[in-house]
Amino acid sequence: MKADIHPKYETVVFRDLASGVSFLTRSTVTSNKTIEWEDGNSYPVFDVEISSESHPFYTGKQRIMDSAGRVEKFNERYRNFGTQN
Repeated sequence: MKADIHPKYETVVFRDLASGVSFLTRSTVTSNKTIEWEDGNSYPVFDVEISSESHPFYTGKQRIMDSAGRVEKFNERYRNFGTQN
């Protein structure tokens, strides 16, 4: 591998703003903000809008769309489309 072309891969804390959960992992993202972790060390913190802790698919709080109502609304709107008057 070539030297000095790869981003720095280091320990980072990701903080989910929606649920307030934080987790420690390794990444190439950078941040100017730091946070003190449970082990007493200070790590860069990267705030994310949504993660697996708050995403509806992973939490089981997924909304079910009313597809029958949408189809009926579409058919009603375009019922006379293309007919000769």
